[in-house]
Amino acid sequence: MPELPEVEALRAFLDENLVGKEIARVLPVAISVLKTYDPPVTALDGARVTGTARHGKFLDLVTEGPSGELHLVTHLARAGWLHWKDVLPSGPPKPGKGPLALRVALTGGDGFDLTEAGTTKRLAVYVVPDPAEVPGVARLGPDPLAPDFDLAALTALLAGERRQIKGALRDQSLIAGIGNAYSDEILHAAKMSPFKPVQNLTPEETAALHEALRTTLTEAVERSRGLAAGRLKAEKKSGLRVHGREGEACPVCGDTIRSVSFSDSSLQYCPTCQTGGRPLADRRLSRLLK
Repeated sequence: MPELPEVEALRAFLDENLVGKEIARVLPVAISVLKTYDPPVTALDGARVTGTARHGKFLDLVTEGPSGELHLVTHLARAGWLHWKDVLPSGPPKPGKGPLALRVALTGGDGFDLTEAGTTKRLAVYVVPDPAEVPGVARLGPDPLAPDFDLAALTALLAGERRQIKGALRDQSLIAGIGNAYSDEILHAAKMSPFKPVQNLTPEETAALHEALRTTLTEAVERSRGLAAGRLKAEKKSGLRVHGREGEACPVCGDTIRSVSFSDSSLQYCPTCQTGGRPLADRRLSRLLK
């Protein structure tokens, strides 16, 4: 799933390549992709892109046109992506079983496609006068790269939390933009077990978590800066130290990276760096053996 660094890189890419251009048409292809109907998507015809924004994992194109200011807000979900085209194919796209979900065609002949792999369709697009009208945006917690997201802000957010730290980091209503991959990376950098209860964090551990969070996300954004949209996935994978690297050597201590599986996802961690050398129980396997 694209997370804060990748969505921020896409925002920067579109800011450079899209702002100032005029939208010819927005063409929904997958029946499930468009989540709003008033104003209609045709209200974007002839609108000019005036800016871009990011809200957590949501990408926001700001437009000004005959209907006033409108926002084309996208959540790429787990398997969605954006593909820029200097020259779009001629003729309207045909609905079918392929990955194409929506096309934004510009008057100059360029534009981009939104695609979604797999059979579970969760990619979502909204046309709204205000991004706060998107339910997922309205419930977002603070952005972890905002200037005011200091140690005091994180400490206040975690006060009263009784969840495991991995789940808390992934809660978009608590902190916006962090998903499965970067929560693994942050916890590895903080030398912290993903199962550690939040209420057990010492002030020193909270400070280490804040430093790891800011450093991990900032470095990931910097690695992606200036890259074309098509290169961002490979850059994300190459920069990850533990997530998706089960069986490989930890780049810090050399121990073997382990994995814990859940119903629809998995986490990766280093026992030496994070759990005092103790492997965590694979809960899905444990249930099967009972």
